[in-house]
Amino acid sequence: MEAHPRDRLKRELTLTDTTFLVVASVIGAGIFFTPGQVAALLPSPGWIFAAWGFGALISLAGALTNAELGAMYPRAGGDYVFLREAFHPLAGFLVGWLTFFAIYAGSIAALAAAFGAGLSEALGWEGRGSLAIAVGVTVLVSGANYVGVRWGARANNLTSVLKIAALAAFVILGPSVGVGDPARFFAAAAGPITFTAFALAMSPVLFSYLGWNASLYVGSEIRDPGRNLPRSLFLGLFLCAVLYLAINAVYLYAIPMEVLRGSPDAGRAAAGFLFGPIAGGLVGTFVLVSILGTLNAAVLVGPRIAYAMGLDGLFLPGADTVHPRFGTPARAIVLQGAVAVAVLLLLRSFPAVLDFTIFAILLAALADVAALLRLRRTQPDRPRPYRAWGFPLTPLFYAASMAGVAGVMLVERSLESFVAIVAMLAGIPFYRLFRRRSFGTRP
Repeated sequence: MEAHPRDRLKRELTLTDTTFLVVASVIGAGIFFTPGQVAALLPSPGWIFAAWGFGALISLAGALTNAELGAMYPRAGGDYVFLREAFHPLAGFLVGWLTFFAIYAGSIAALAAAFGAGLSEALGWEGRGSLAIAVGVTVLVSGANYVGVRWGARANNLTSVLKIAALAAFVILGPSVGVGDPARFFAAAAGPITFTAFALAMSPVLFSYLGWNASLYVGSEIRDPGRNLPRSLFLGLFLCAVLYLAINAVYLYAIPMEVLRGSPDAGRAAAGFLFGPIAGGLVGTFVLVSILGTLNAAVLVGPRIAYAMGLDGLFLPGADTVHPRFGTPARAIVLQGAVAVAVLLLLRSFPAVLDFTIFAILLAALADVAALLRLRRTQPDRPRPYRAWGFPLTPLFYAASMAGVAGVMLVERSLESFVAIVAMLAGIPFYRLFRRRSFGTRP
């Protein structure tokens, strides 16, 4: 059962495409904006490195867990399919609903708003026109993905190569200038570390790693998915983790901890210290390019969730439509773009979605582990092109880490966590409506 019998998307994506899809999805604005938040919660550079390393370890455990599921079910939709097959269509629908509306459409709006605000500032417009820019870039990127998956993949490949090259240059050239202080790596702790502080620091860290699972959602379009899908997760995540640790080292080399703790944009601050104010402006330009690349990756991935649910008759009519000429999930792309624009018009600025988005991700992650454990028990003979390394310890470590962060967020970020739960449960009446109307058939 490699593909849904009604799936008409073509297998066009190579290992290079899917690896760069992961890179484009992960490396956005997070590595510039979140390190200051992480530093504000932790007492020393050692704990900062520990947090970013632990985030990479958690993400790797997630990749090892989800690689087995993705290779078993190389379909559009990702965890919507995994939960549907392991438990019940309702379980898959609720996770798919939350992922499409709360994570992807909301994140697209946030990225577009950040791009609009940044470009408006760079042009000296003092914020004027930022909303129009945000709406315009959402429409343009959606249009590029509408006319063909190859166009979207090429854009991802290009922006990913530019990101890697620019960040590698920053990592190599930064220390070579010699104006930083390596002694800052060994600065004394400002106070004791607590479990709550470390868990809260993991929220922006995990937000920065968000997107490592992007290739799971395009499984029906990957060539040789049993081989290439797991490899894309591991290769993409490896590149991102190495860059993240190296970039944090440059930040700590360039600026004191007290400056890093108060910095809303660590990249610009570090570049200013190392290379002067002109370099800070160049980093601002790179941030815009990076945001644009991540926006494009999200626009490519998100519609596959609505498309997969549409194939089973569990979404709006026409969500499973494939364009006869371009071969893309055209109506799902339009729907996602419309939802993102609606969010932009409602919020009109960069929304504070970090904790809300992360809690939604935590819920989906715990559900994925439950799906893997159940499928190992209920379908032991099902072909598995890839089997999770270290099973069951690896998925249990992943689940325990997610549950620990989720528990702290429930206490310390109650409102955001509650909104994520309500957003997911809000899908129940829609599920019942779609089931009654039976727009499609489940295989």
